[in-house]
Amino acid sequence: MKKLILLIAVLAFLTSCGSGDKGQLVGVKGKKWHPEKPYGMELIPGGAFIMGKADDDLAGIHDAPTKTVTVRSFYMDATEITNSEYRQFVNWVRDSTIRTKLAILADEIGETPGNGGIGEFAFKDADTANMTVYEKYMYDNYVGLGPTGYEGRKLNHDIDLIFDTDDYPDEYYAEVMDTMYLPMEESYNGQRTWDVTKFKFQYTYMDMEKAAKASNKGKKRSEFIIQEEVEIYPDTTAWIRDFAYSYNEPMHNDYFWHEAYSDYPVVGVSWAQAKAFCEWRTLYHNADRKERDKHFVNKYRLPSEAEWEYAARGGLQAATYPWGGYYTKNDRGCFMANFKPLRGDYAADQALYTVEAESYEPNDFNLYNMAGNVSEWVNASYDQSSYEFVSTINPSVNDVNNQRKVVRGGSWKDVAYFLQVSSRDYEYADSARSYIGFRTVQDYMGTDVTLNARN
Repeated sequence: MKKLILLIAVLAFLTSCGSGDKGQLVGVKGKKWHPEKPYGMELIPGGAFIMGKADDDLAGIHDAPTKTVTVRSFYMDATEITNSEYRQFVNWVRDSTIRTKLAILADEIGETPGNGGIGEFAFKDADTANMTVYEKYMYDNYVGLGPTGYEGRKLNHDIDLIFDTDDYPDEYYAEVMDTMYLPMEESYNGQRTWDVTKFKFQYTYMDMEKAAKASNKGKKRSEFIIQEEVEIYPDTTAWIRDFAYSYNEPMHNDYFWHEAYSDYPVVGVSWAQAKAFCEWRTLYHNADRKERDKHFVNKYRLPSEAEWEYAARGGLQAATYPWGGYYTKNDRGCFMANFKPLRGDYAADQALYTVEAESYEPNDFNLYNMAGNVSEWVNASYDQSSYEFVSTINPSVNDVNNQRKVVRGGSWKDVAYFLQVSSRDYEYADSARSYIGFRTVQDYMGTDVTLNARN
C-alpha cells in the first residue's frame, strides 16, 4: 500500500514538472474568447433608467408607475425580424422535415446511397463501417429509444432536395413529397400548396426558475426539462380576421411569401412562434460555431419588458418617444413613425400598412421602428401591478400560467399613445395579429459595457 501511495506521489510530481506552470496556480487555459456582434444587431450598453409613465399621465401611471431600474448589456436586432429572415426559419424546418421523411422511408425499404434514388437521402449513419468509435457507441446505445425510433439519427445535408416534379429521382421520393402538400381535393387553379401544419419545430429547454427552488433539491434534472413542438408558419389569415368588413385579401395572399415584401416585418406570428424562432436561431448559429471549433454563444431570446423600454429610449431619459420630445412630427412636418395619425388618416405618414423594417430614422442606439410599424412581443406576462414588485436589476416577469403577453411599441394601426416608449399593451400568447411582430436580443458576454462609461 505504501509503495502504491509513493508511486502516485512520484507520478503527480512528474506530471506537475511537465505542465510548465512551475507548480503555481495559473488557472485552466481554454479557447480565446472575443465578443462578436451578431449580424444585424446593435450593442445596447447596460445602465440605469427611469422606467414607466410620467406623472402627468394619470391613467397610464397606474399601469406603469415610474421606477429606476438597471439592465445589463445586450445585443438587439436593429430592425424587426423580417419576412425574409423568418422564411429562412420556415424553409429550414420544411427541409429538415422532408429530409427526415426521406431518410425514414429509405431506411424502411433498405435503400442506400449509390443508386441515384431515395437512397441518396438515407441517414448518414446507415453505413456504420465509417463511424468513429464515439459515433458507433452512441448509435448502439441511444439510437431508436425515442417515440419514433429515429431520434438521434444524422440527416444527410450533402445532397440538395429536389422540388421540381420533373426531376424527382424515383416513385419513393414522389411519395414523400406528396405527403408535404395539401390533398388534391383541397387544391384549386391547378396549384398545390404546402401543408403548413407539417412545418413543426421541436425543441427542449430547462425551467431554470422551477429548478432553482430549494424545495426541488434532490430531484432529477430531467424533471425540469420542457419539450415543445410548435407549428411555425405565420397565420396569414390574420390580415382578414383582424378587420371585419375590410378588403385585405392581397395582404393575406402575398405579404409573407412574395419577394416584394421580403424586407417588411413578419406578422401573424404568435408569442410561442417568436420563442421558437429564438431557439432555432441559437441552434443554427451554434451549429456553425461548432464546425469552426468556436465557443458557443448565448441563446437568442425575446427581450424583457425593461430591456425593450431601455433600448427604445436610446439613452434618453424621460423621453416620450424614441426620438425624444412630445411630438410625432419633425421640424419639417414629416411624421417620425408609421402609425394611425390625424384621427385615422392611415396614408398621412406615407404608409397604409407596414413599411420596410429599416424605415424612418433610427434612435440613438441605431434601432429602427421602436415606435410604430408593428408592435413587438416581449418575454413578459402582463400584470398591471408588476412594476410594484419586480426587482430593480434586470427586472423580469414571465408567469407561465399568465397567457397575457406584453407587446410594446405600437403599430401601423395604432394611435400615437401606444407609440410612447412607456406604453404597455398585451395580447394572448397563442394569438397571431397582422400588426404584431418581434425582434430578438442576445446577452453580451465579457466585461460589461455601460452607458455611464460612455459619458
